[in-house]
Amino acid sequence: MAKSRNNLLGVGGQRKKLSRADQQGAGSARTADRKVAEDKKQELVRKMRERAEAQAATTAAEPGEQDGASPSAAQS
Repeated sequence: MAKSRNNLLGVGGQRKKLSRADQQGAGSARTADRKVAEDKKQELVRKMRERAEAQAATTAAEPGEQDGASPSAAQS
């Protein structure tokens, strides 16, 4: 048999070594850290969207205010 059956590198990918706490289902601090990081990211995205919407609303309102001011100035 020319093929080596002992070398299975790359056949199924690699698996992360689990700590004892992970094996027992206790979880790890890394999982909690990932959750905290994801929460911070979601909060940042929410703030950025609010700022973008406020800026877009302000930009859209400015031309309307200028157009509204011109006819009233012409009437006076």
